Amino acid sequence: MGKILGSWSGMRKYLEKEMLACSLQSRVRYNCTSYVGMDGCHIFEIYIDSKLIKQFSWETVNTYFIENGYTKSCDPVGIREYWSEFWSLIGTVPIQSRTEYTDNEFCEALEKYRNQSVQESIKSENPLEKMFAVLDRRLGKRTLVEIKKVMEQQPEWLQLFYQLRLSAENI
Repeated sequence: MGKILGSWSGMRKYLEKEMLACSLQSRVRYNCTSYVGMDGCHIFEIYIDSKLIKQFSWETVNTYFIENGYTKSCDPVGIREYWSEFWSLIGTVPIQSRTEYTDNEFCEALEKYRNQSVQESIKSENPLEKMFAVLDRRLGKRTLVEIKKVMEQQPEWLQLFYQLRLSAENI
């Protein structure tokens, strides 16, 4: 994460203070956890009103693959069996087809969001870029009215972020 995003405290300040819509200040919180032995992997979390809404990690994606029948073994017994099909699946199930995402996908989407206009991010095929964009203070009322029209076409988890922003702006 360090090479892509810099320090987590700086990134959190960027997301929660600098870029977050005023109407959402102190309601949206980002968290990053790294455990010893995770080989540099992280768990990113987003809280709304102190309630955990979404996690981003290798494990959330792998559990998604298992629970949704992408793997042959729907009841893995050990660590080796749990992770056995992950690497072959991660490359074949596109990010737009999933509802769970890795920490790397979170970082890549954040980096792309930071380096393009908010209008490009809100129109992106990547749901994570859209998530960052819909919370962005630079989205104006007209754009919010427009995205309300396509909200139901978004993944269910992302619709929550759309609803949050639209409600906060009384739209």
